Amino acid sequence: MKSKSRKVAIVGSGMVGSSCAYSMVNQAICDEIMMVDRTYDRAVAQALDLSHCMDFMGTRTKVYAGTASDCAGMDIVILTAGANPKPGQTRLDVLDDAKTITRNIVTPIVESGFDGIFVIAANPVDIVTYLVWQISGLPRHRVIGTGTSIDSSRLKTLLSEVFSIDPRSVNGYALGEHGESQFVAWSHVTIGGKPILHILEQHRERFKHLDLSDIARKTKDAGWEIFTRKGSTHFGIGSALAYIARSILNDEHKIIAVSAILDGEYGQKGICTGVPAIIAGDGIQELLELNLNEEETTKFTSSCDIIRRGIESLSLN
Repeated sequence: MKSKSRKVAIVGSGMVGSSCAYSMVNQAICDEIMMVDRTYDRAVAQALDLSHCMDFMGTRTKVYAGTASDCAGMDIVILTAGANPKPGQTRLDVLDDAKTITRNIVTPIVESGFDGIFVIAANPVDIVTYLVWQISGLPRHRVIGTGTSIDSSRLKTLLSEVFSIDPRSVNGYALGEHGESQFVAWSHVTIGGKPILHILEQHRERFKHLDLSDIARKTKDAGWEIFTRKGSTHFGIGSALAYIARSILNDEHKIIAVSAILDGEYGQKGICTGVPAIIAGDGIQELLELNLNEEETTKFTSSCDIIRRGIESLSLN
């Protein structure tokens, strides 16, 4: 890190950006947060509103407004500004708008002298993360998308309700695209360290009504259910962003399912997709290659192919 103070810029002061900032303030994750938005007045308003929380917090976080050109001294830049899909669209349907927005945001940040870590939540997050990597010129371990971190959390929540346990006692991942082609790697889902497939085999009668394919579908569709009911998802993804930032700033070495640039891992190259990774002080320390079964490998390959086609449809020049 480049300074004694832990500094984070959040680009996009809407629902996701402000929820991320609020989560970070509550957890005292960093010393400074700079809010950035194309509407400067909104960034100022969010910064003022957040600063008025400090009297009620255990630790003070300095929150203020800035611009992309002020990002030089930041340790992390979190990108939440992006194109939102309209009803009936998928995340991939906003690719062209996402490309324009991403380039307009990332270029002045890099030109400011920023040399930290990008954390991206803007959709379609796998492709936007790839774009940020290409535009910024940063090494791949310092460009991280939220990927399937939120999907994996939704999976754990659903399973916690079935087994009547704390979600943090569930370990498992949704992998691949943060979108329609994601899948659950059931061969690696455990409850208290015990594989869920073994549990279901041993307690067939007790869990005879549990349909894993339905759980996977609900995991995938959870974001859309929230979106169609209230127009946005922001608390969950804002917390995921804060969680990733905390692991970076505190060098925690947490394993999180994030969008990462693959360079041979899982037999894939030149692609960005959701896989578990060790997140530490310099970004992605290592990608974990799960031993997927044949069915899961096929699903992962198919998901990567969809993302790759999206990347190839965009001219990066």
